[in-house]
Amino acid sequence: MMVLALLFAVLGAVSNATGTAFQRKAAAALPGRSGLRLLLALVRRPAWAIGIAGVTGAAVFQALALVNGPMALVQPLFMLELPFALLIAMPLLHRRPNPAGWWAIAGVVAGLAVLLASAAPHGGRQQAPMTRWIPVLVLTLGAITVAVLLVRSSSSPLFRAAALATGAAIGNALAAALMKSATGRLADAGLPAFLTTWQTYGCALAGIGALLLLENALQAGPLVASQPALTIGDAAVSLALGVLLFGESVRTGWWLLAEAFGAGLILWGVIRLTRVVPRLMDAVR
Repeated sequence: MMVLALLFAVLGAVSNATGTAFQRKAAAALPGRSGLRLLLALVRRPAWAIGIAGVTGAAVFQALALVNGPMALVQPLFMLELPFALLIAMPLLHRRPNPAGWWAIAGVVAGLAVLLASAAPHGGRQQAPMTRWIPVLVLTLGAITVAVLLVRSSSSPLFRAAALATGAAIGNALAAALMKSATGRLADAGLPAFLTTWQTYGCALAGIGALLLLENALQAGPLVASQPALTIGDAAVSLALGVLLFGESVRTGWWLLAEAFGAGLILWGVIRLTRVVPRLMDAVR
């Protein structure tokens, strides 16, 4: 089961990287638009359709991974999206990553390996009681609202992109938690239970909201501002939700030092990647 979770999570990261690359291509071609106007314009662009196909495939792989393994293991593996995005984009640009780019990719992969090996997420359950869901929903939806309100108070492209990406990251993590619960119902009780549980529709709403925030984050500012917030934020919030909602366990004590080292290595690699290839997604045209 754990091997299947790892396999599906990696496939999801590859699919999501492809989808994000083509979404960025479509969004970058529509400067000056935001909100629903941006989304309505995007649906008429073939590149955006390809991007959505990639994201849809990623959602299927993500659901399969969450059924087979703990959320605290599956979601951090989606950090691999950024290195995969680089590797996917380079052939399209007829270029090769320079040595700094390869070091950054190695940093993300090594940091993720150290983090997950040290934390060793395990255990947990497929469902959570409403006594846990209610405070989680209040906190996550409240945090997303704050992120959106902060965007309105700033004209800085860097800040706006980072704030919107943070909101998208929280939305993605919430959607993953709802997906885990909904697919658990599907696996345990079949399609009727899946179609009648509130988590199924909550997942759809959270996913749409996160997608809208992501499109606006990609359009609002440079990748160097949005990608670290999106990548690190999604993994961190997902790990917390796995522990708080589903009772998943991670190592503590002295293992926290190794986990912090792995997280720091990931952060360095992500930031370095966005600086080594500052126009990575813009160039995929």
